[in-house]
Amino acid sequence: MTVRRVMPVIPSGAVEESQEFYGLLGFEEVMNHGWIVTLASPSHPAAQVSLMTSDKTAPVTPDLSIEVDDVDAAHAAMRDRGLEIVHPLQDEEWGVRRFFVRDPNGRVVNVLSHR
Repeated sequence: MTVRRVMPVIPSGAVEESQEFYGLLGFEEVMNHGWIVTLASPSHPAAQVSLMTSDKTAPVTPDLSIEVDDVDAAHAAMRDRGLEIVHPLQDEEWGVRRFFVRDPNGRVVNVLSHR
């Protein structure tokens, strides 16, 4: 399995102010669904941070997102190890297939692939 990118997800009640703050560091908006905004470095597009008010389809806000090349294989590996799947594997309307799993530290990880 190949990791394509890792990005922290910052729960935010101040998305506009946070965009301005991270903009001072060179980040630019690359995605905005209203409830989640992703910012990226123009010179290194995989360097990203997301700001989230709350997740649209999941019961919790994840702590980070990891994009992999095969989300189904990642889900099977996590499930087979008996790890807690916090949000089931599903296709989302914005073009990703994803699930949430809890890591050994209690952090919720959004594991996804683009369709």
